[in-house]
Amino acid sequence: MAIFRIEPHFRLQEWVAEEKGYFRAEGLDYEFREFIRATDGAHHATTGKSGAFQSIEKGRESNVTCACHWTVNVAASRGHTKLFADAYSVAPSGIFVRADSAIISPAELAGVPVSVGYQSGSHYATIQALEPYLARDQINLSFGEGMLFHRMEAFFDGKAQAATLFGGPYYFAEQLGYRKIIDTTFMIGAMINGDPDMDDVRKYFQALRRAQRDIDLRPELYTHYYKMEFPERFHATMDTRRWGPGERIVFETYTREVFEQSFEWIAQHEIFDAGSMGSGIYDRSVVTLAAG
Repeated sequence: MAIFRIEPHFRLQEWVAEEKGYFRAEGLDYEFREFIRATDGAHHATTGKSGAFQSIEKGRESNVTCACHWTVNVAASRGHTKLFADAYSVAPSGIFVRADSAIISPAELAGVPVSVGYQSGSHYATIQALEPYLARDQINLSFGEGMLFHRMEAFFDGKAQAATLFGGPYYFAEQLGYRKIIDTTFMIGAMINGDPDMDDVRKYFQALRRAQRDIDLRPELYTHYYKMEFPERFHATMDTRRWGPGERIVFETYTREVFEQSFEWIAQHEIFDAGSMGSGIYDRSVVTLAAG
């Protein structure tokens, strides 16, 4: 039987489960591999119109990985992966500007380039958050800054007037005094890659459930793990004692209704070319432990 491959994904749960021995306690034979810090952020590096969807399309190495639920929906509909329907997570996210920016209201972002990741959570979430304030042609998204850490760094260096940041970078921006204009918190979907034993998938999520409880109870004991997710060049400035718990795993069903509503929203907003989103059929796109 193949060894189960685990990759942390910009959050604390995998690190806590590894620290506490929860994966082993569940009987999981696994390999734990960290890619972001080890590659100085290059593992998921993207530029321009390349983002989360393109990384899924290319193929991911670990048996369970994550991305925003919108992109996972389309990737699963196109057969690149399977959406795991027994849990999802929610990531804190927001659009930030500099502390001295004249922008104080979401309506004042009309025409202002907001740095986001292409077909990644920040892309969809920024549109969703700004639509109550702005017409579609007033929402100006900038994709040129690339993936999360590159976008964050470009924003800190003054190369972007505004940026949508989530998870650790969200807390880092708050720590450094950047001002949040609007919340853009969004759902993240888990996906199953390759053909792992579904009993191993069950063990993996049971370990994460235990880790989530620990984080809920004493988050301050675990926020230091954000440094394991950030490239080294940021570490000296980070004070993770001030940061929050970040992404929270919700052990509830990602339902057919949520899938179909999200799929329709993506199509309406033409984030993918017409006819390129795949089947859109829930039963073909998801996998669940209940089926086994």
